[in-house]
Amino acid sequence: MNNLGLIASIRKKYHIAICSKLLGTTRGYPNIADKSSKSSIKIAKGVIEKLKLPLCKKPPSSQTIGSKFSQLTMEYLNDSFLYLNHLRPGDWLFTASQGRIGIAAYDQYSHLIDLNKLAKKYKELAAILGGDYLITPDIVVARYPIKDSEINQAHKLIDKKSRVARYTPLRSSNIKENNAILHASISCKWTIRSDRTQNTRTEALNLIRNRKGNTPHIVAVVAEPLPSRIASIAMGTGDIDCVYHFALDELLQTLLEDDLPDQLELLTGLIDGRRLRDISDLVFDLAI
Repeated sequence: MNNLGLIASIRKKYHIAICSKLLGTTRGYPNIADKSSKSSIKIAKGVIEKLKLPLCKKPPSSQTIGSKFSQLTMEYLNDSFLYLNHLRPGDWLFTASQGRIGIAAYDQYSHLIDLNKLAKKYKELAAILGGDYLITPDIVVARYPIKDSEINQAHKLIDKKSRVARYTPLRSSNIKENNAILHASISCKWTIRSDRTQNTRTEALNLIRNRKGNTPHIVAVVAEPLPSRIASIAMGTGDIDCVYHFALDELLQTLLEDDLPDQLELLTGLIDGRRLRDISDLVFDLAI
């Protein structure tokens, strides 16, 4: 651990993994940049200079880099969150590998399994519902329900004969399938293009509308260098809680040094407006 703290050390480890496995140069420009945008290329190069790490010599293809970004981000969050157990105790699941039924594997959305069966049986219902309700997030954070013995560890709070707290999903004895409770749904975007932002918002709205229980954290993690592109997913409220950049400090420092006042103003507006944070903030926000 360095003298800046353990979270900073794990963040550095995350950046080392990203730079060695994902971030590199393709045809003369960084693979997080848009080759048709001079500003995007300039900012991306600045972020790379600030990271001061060796880059990947053979970056993954655009078809696979997104899933690899999700995996590395999930590992970073899992590694970091372990040290916050005193702030948010529990038995937690971090995964970037979702099953075919997606969010229906978790308590608030388990009813979607029955809905999916009905949609398969009745084609008219399928046409009305569409297929967007079985969401498979890039990263899932879930909490396993607790046994009564653990609940009663300090004080006898629950008795099986008592008729209290019989419906809360936090008690494992209340859940037939013992499904974990969805705590966070995280969408990961290596880059942002205009045709991709709507999918994230649609998934977020479906998570809100289709739940039976509490709403999970709904966030996005991006590596996109151009603030105007980040704004397309970060602006507004009501669907996504917040957007997190994999290297926000490095991005901000780049814009402070470069002559791109419009992009700097936009970025600081997103930060001050509490719509954009660093990946290290997400670790603590998950503890809320």
